[in-house]
Amino acid sequence: MDLQRTLLIAGLVVVGYLMVLQWNQDYNQPQPVTQSAQQLPASNAPEAPVAQSASDVPTLPGTNVSTPKAASQAQLITVTTDTLILTIDTRGGDIVRAELPKFTRTKGETTPFVLLENSTNRMFISQSGLTGQDGPDRLGKPVFTAAQAQYTLGDKDELVVDLNLKSENGVDITKRFTFKRDVYQVSVDYIIHNGSDADWRGNFYAQFKRDNTEDPSKETSNASGMNTYLGAAVRTSDKLYEKLPFDEFSDEPFRESIEGGYAAIVQHYFVSAWIPKQDQKNTYQTRVFDGDNIISVVEPTVTVAPDQTATVGGILYLGPKNQDRLSQLAQGLDLTIDYGMLWWFAKPLFMLLSFLHGLIGNWGWSIIALTLIVKAIFFPLSAASYRSMAKMRKLTPKMQALKEKYGDDRQGLSQAMMKLYKDEKANPMGGCLPILVQMPVFIALYWVLLESVELRHAPWILWIQDLSQMDPYFILPLIMGASMFAQQLLSPAPPDPMQAKVMKLMPVIFTVFFLWFPAGLVLYWVTNNLLSITQQWYITRKIEAEG
Repeated sequence: MDLQRTLLIAGLVVVGYLMVLQWNQDYNQPQPVTQSAQQLPASNAPEAPVAQSASDVPTLPGTNVSTPKAASQAQLITVTTDTLILTIDTRGGDIVRAELPKFTRTKGETTPFVLLENSTNRMFISQSGLTGQDGPDRLGKPVFTAAQAQYTLGDKDELVVDLNLKSENGVDITKRFTFKRDVYQVSVDYIIHNGSDADWRGNFYAQFKRDNTEDPSKETSNASGMNTYLGAAVRTSDKLYEKLPFDEFSDEPFRESIEGGYAAIVQHYFVSAWIPKQDQKNTYQTRVFDGDNIISVVEPTVTVAPDQTATVGGILYLGPKNQDRLSQLAQGLDLTIDYGMLWWFAKPLFMLLSFLHGLIGNWGWSIIALTLIVKAIFFPLSAASYRSMAKMRKLTPKMQALKEKYGDDRQGLSQAMMKLYKDEKANPMGGCLPILVQMPVFIALYWVLLESVELRHAPWILWIQDLSQMDPYFILPLIMGASMFAQQLLSPAPPDPMQAKVMKLMPVIFTVFFLWFPAGLVLYWVTNNLLSITQQWYITRKIEAEG
């Protein structure tokens, strides 16, 4: 009996400790120290951006470049579609603000969620341009001209926004944004017409620049226990999804050239990603410039002969972490929906949860239905565990009598207990293994519920109007604590006084932890506990009746 309890407590402690370590490693991002741009080693590869100029544009070692003549004053233009509201600065054609009209800032508001912005509160923008030998961004961002200040998709299925740039040497450049209905990706293309008498050479680059402010989802949340990852991510030659925390940009800048890939900034529920052409070798790198974190991708050098036209560019995704949409854009991009080391198991769980939602139409009831299915699958293991616990509870008076009989004779007590187990056909380890086997399922479900943007602002019933926020009246956490206490009443009491005190404190400790957890997570634990109580009560009564 002592061994069983000790192993159970040890298992819980180990799992909890590993979860804390994983949180600290993956999600606890300290604020990096502000410093100037980092100089990366030079390279002879013509398509690799390795030198940093006085601007935030990635540059290549090159010769003299021509500077295009542009309008002296830049302007801001607005593009509105069904999924995006973008503000584009004609200086460089950078996207300095991105709103998501289908996602509000908080529950009950009509203000769209702001993903990108350049304000006193936060600096997070998307940039792209042409660098390299003849790229106009080489010596500073050019100013484009736009035909109008506002563009609207309306009832159309596609919207094209052109920014134009003319130079004195005859090279005309059009920066074209193509928007489509019901998608969050934007095609960003540079159409280069070389009207000069010499070859034009340059590189398309795209990047995100972000300061060290907190995740806006965290700022608008009243729930704790959701310290999700905020930082950069790329695909490398070894991994489909590699995290690049901001605090490593200064000390350990990343640089790698791979075929295809993506460059992303990941935050809770949403992701911003640049996806270059996937059939060529692209160079990715991180750096810090004037205290801001930059992750960029540069495509190979393109050469445009005189009187010829070429098109270069990539895809920009600004939106929710949607598995189906992201997996279609680039290999590994869907892994930005970070389910941790159990992602291979969490994905099918989410697919099942989505299927249930399609049938039920409510995410709260879908969580309950998912818990029922998982509990049913593990019913044989749980039943074996509860039978073992019921037998051990039945043997408690006999075990206590043996402890009183043998006193300090530990060897004699151990031999007597082993004989008791053998005579009664009880296994003190029987209740441990089934519980440990189910732990990966519980952890995977935890991350599914935490990472699913579908649960953001999703109502359940009555007072629970947002499953991603904490229970405003703490009713679910209190029910969860009461259910843990009820489970203890059905379980055999530890003979060791210290273990007994620890077990009595567990419901209180967990209740305090869960007070500020998202309601969807607490709902899962409450449902699981209630089902466990029902199953354990039934099996215990049956064992005791057999007498």
